[in-house]
Amino acid sequence: MTSYGQFCPIAKAMEILDERWTLLVVRELLLGSQHFNDLRRGVPKMSPALLSKRLRSLTKAGIVARELNGGRTSYTLTRSGAELVEVVTALGVWGTRWIGELGQEDLDPHLLLWDMRRTIPVSAWPRARTTVAIRFDDVPRARSWWLVVAGDDADVCDYDPGFDVAITVRTSLHALTGIWRGDATWDSSLRTGRVILEGPEQLRRALPTWIGQSTLAATPRPG
Repeated sequence: MTSYGQFCPIAKAMEILDERWTLLVVRELLLGSQHFNDLRRGVPKMSPALLSKRLRSLTKAGIVARELNGGRTSYTLTRSGAELVEVVTALGVWGTRWIGELGQEDLDPHLLLWDMRRTIPVSAWPRARTTVAIRFDDVPRARSWWLVVAGDDADVCDYDPGFDVAITVRTSLHALTGIWRGDATWDSSLRTGRVILEGPEQLRRALPTWIGQSTLAATPRPG
């Protein structure tokens, strides 16, 4: 870690936290990821070597606890790490309110579907296993995805899991990301044709409730 050479508590905290990717790793841990592969799914553009390095740094700083259970390594936040929830939440709220423009480099179907998978309201889905197919028309690779909810468990696949599809969502990655972030609503996107739903009418009406929006989507925006 590089020292700022200042006694200021903000400077001392930033010596640990302002390295590239560090707070995003903390974000993933706060959202419940505990294993290396799950953490990678939340930061898909981060190299495995750099993720390992950041986990070591956070462990050395006392922010992360590393445990080995049954031959599998898990990572959890310590008491000091858990207190970062207010910092990460505040950054998310600020970013939602004041940074609205997304470039093509900001769009990632892997991260979008992974974020959906861990926060969609599964209680709103049918109790029987239900599969939703998502087709992106602006993604050259990873064009097709499947959300599968069975009971209280949700999973996301970038390959056909072989289950009957209840409803298909046809849209662009940009449009669905905007809905998820709260930049647009399901109603407006369906009305303008930016999102097309294929399936029985009852399921088309239910789909926006099944997927919902991110936890930060309701953040008030400046006029």
